[in-house]
Amino acid sequence: MLLIRWHGHSCFEITNDVTIVTDPHDGKSIGIPPPTITGDIVIVSHDHYDHNSIKTVEKPGSRVITDGRKRTMGAVQVQGFESYHDEDKGAKRGANWLYKFICDDITFCHLGDLGHELSDELVKQLGAVDILFIPVGGTYTLDAPMAWRVVQAIQPRIVIPMHFKVEGLSLPITGVESFLEQNIYKTLKVGNEIDIEKDELPKDPEVWVFTL
Repeated sequence: MLLIRWHGHSCFEITNDVTIVTDPHDGKSIGIPPPTITGDIVIVSHDHYDHNSIKTVEKPGSRVITDGRKRTMGAVQVQGFESYHDEDKGAKRGANWLYKFICDDITFCHLGDLGHELSDELVKQLGAVDILFIPVGGTYTLDAPMAWRVVQAIQPRIVIPMHFKVEGLSLPITGVESFLEQNIYKTLKVGNEIDIEKDELPKDPEVWVFTL
């Protein structure tokens, strides 16, 4: 059984025997509460202040991943794929790692601050994805229409929007509503956390919306 919990913005906690934390922020810099978890594995998609606050979530022995090298850490496999924070191959906002990781036989993909649609080659490299964390707030990342085109390319079982405006957030991005207005899948509002097992993955795609 895996627990998925949202700590705001692009920071998620995925926990079973091991705790994975994605793109940690420090809270105060962006106007929302800080993460309240420490990670055995901390995955950082790029070196911007709202995604790279490693000190907020690390502990002695934390494994911090900031590159694309394929790793196996116990029962967890992680691999990064190169992408960009904008549509100009990083000229505006730099590089970005997409991370695919497998835990409890569930395949996750966290897109970080992806700013462009994916090539067919990159989609093929990513392969099958069960749960996709995708930015939808625009300005710095994919906006809603672009995000949906990426979803259609990857075709995950579960879509989890992230990097959108919530109360208190000081960044000029849009809320999740624009993304949901274009949704053709079943939408579940899951609160702040949810448990999942491999055999509970839906047959038909779903969108899971988290709240703080």
